[in-house]
Amino acid sequence: MYTVVDIETTGNGYKGQKITEISIFVFDGKVVVDEFTSLVNPEQNIPSFITNLTGITNAMVRNAPKFYEIAKKVAEITEDTIFVAHNVNFDYNIIQAEFKSLGFDFKRKKLCTVRLSRKIIPGLNSYSLGNICTDENIPINGRHRAKGDAEATTELFRRLIERDDKFIINSFLNPRSRQATLPPLLDKKVVDNLPETFGVYYFKNLAKEVIYVGKANNIKQRVISHFYDKKKKEQNMCLETADISYVKTGSELLALLYESSEIKHIYPKYNRAQRKSGEAIGLFSYEDQIGILHLAYNRLKLVPNPLTKYYNVSEVRNHLENLCKEFELCPKYCHLQTNVSTCFHYQIKECKGICCNKESVEDYNLRVKEAIKSIGIGAENLVIKETGRTNNEIGFALILDGIYKGFGYVDKHQSEQLTNPEDYLFFVQPQKDNRDIHRIIGSYLKKKENEKISV
Repeated sequence: MYTVVDIETTGNGYKGQKITEISIFVFDGKVVVDEFTSLVNPEQNIPSFITNLTGITNAMVRNAPKFYEIAKKVAEITEDTIFVAHNVNFDYNIIQAEFKSLGFDFKRKKLCTVRLSRKIIPGLNSYSLGNICTDENIPINGRHRAKGDAEATTELFRRLIERDDKFIINSFLNPRSRQATLPPLLDKKVVDNLPETFGVYYFKNLAKEVIYVGKANNIKQRVISHFYDKKKKEQNMCLETADISYVKTGSELLALLYESSEIKHIYPKYNRAQRKSGEAIGLFSYEDQIGILHLAYNRLKLVPNPLTKYYNVSEVRNHLENLCKEFELCPKYCHLQTNVSTCFHYQIKECKGICCNKESVEDYNLRVKEAIKSIGIGAENLVIKETGRTNNEIGFALILDGIYKGFGYVDKHQSEQLTNPEDYLFFVQPQKDNRDIHRIIGSYLKKKENEKISV
C-alpha cells in the first residue's frame, strides 16, 4: 500500500519551514482507497510570496488545527505504507521534522516520482510536476495546493506503475538501493561510476554550471555523505545537482590545494569558506631604534615583501592575537594596542614585560623570530612529494623562495633525474599563491615536522 503525500509550507528554509496544508491519498496501486486533507496552522506568519504562490493566507489557517492535533491521523494513515511524493525528500523531511518537534520518530519507506519518472519516462525536458503533468495530459485541479498536487501525483504514480516493465519501482525499494536517497535530478550511474580515491569533485546543475567544489580522500563516499546531510544548504544543493564530475589527485594535500584553487577560480554558488575576494593586507616585521622586532600590518601594496597576506584587517588581527598568546608577544609591539606605555597583557601576566623594560630585547626578539618562523610556509625552497594518481608517478607541491608555485605529477624514473627544486618547474601546474594555500601547506608541514620533505 502507498500513501501519496503533498504539503504546502511557509517556505522559510528547511529548519524554519512549517506545514500550512497537507494532503494524503492512500493508494493500492490501482485506485485510491482513502484520503486525508487539511489546512494546518503553522503557528507563524505566512510570507506574502508564499500566499501569492499557493493562495493560502494567514486568515485561512488561523482556526485550522495545529500539526500536533493531526499528527496521530498522519501517523495512522501512513503506517505500514510506502511514502510517495514528487521530490520525496522535501515532503518527507519536513513531516519528519514536525514529528521530531513533538518527540516522535517518523520513519517510512520512500519513493520519489521525480526519480521514477526519469527512469520510466526518460527524455523529458523537465520533470517538475507541472511540466510532466502537461506532457502526460494529467489535470491538476489546484496547482500548488496540497490536494490538487497530491491527486495529480497519484495519477502520475499510477501510470508509472503501469509502464514499469523493468521493475524499476522494486529496485528503488530494495534496501541496498540508494535510488530513493539520491538527488532527484541525478542519475544513479553517475554515483556508481565515482572512484574511491583522493580527488576533487564538482556538483553541477542542469545548465552544467558548477555549484559546488569539494575535496575527498574517498570521492564516492564523500559525495554520498552529502545526500544524507540534513543541513538546509546541503539539501538545497542536492536538489539542484544534476551531474557530478571529478579529478583524481593521488593525495589529500594535492586535493586540498586543487580544491582551494578551483573555488577561487569558479566561485561556486554553495562554496562560502574560500570564496573571498583578493587579499588586501600584508603582515611584515621591522626593527625599531632600540632593536625591538615589531610585527605590523598595512595595505598589501604598501608592503613589498609580506610575511603573509590576509583578506581583511579582522583576519590579520585575529592571527596576531593568536601569535601573542602562543609566543607570549607584546600586543604593543604587534600593533594591537596603541598609545599605551605598558600593554594590558603584562597586567594579566600574558606579556613578559618588554613594554616596561622587564624583559631583555634579545629574549623578546627570539620569541618574535619563532613566531615569524611559524607563519606561512617560510622562505625555503621545498618540493613536497606525495603519492601520484598511478603507481608509476609521484605528485608534488612546489614552493620556491617561500612562494607556492603550484602542484604537478612526474614519472618516478624522471623524478630521479631532478636534483633541484627549480627542476620541477617544467612539470608544475601553475597556481596562485595566497593565504589559504599558506594555511593548507603550513598545517601540512606542522604534521610532517619529523619527516624529510624538502629537496
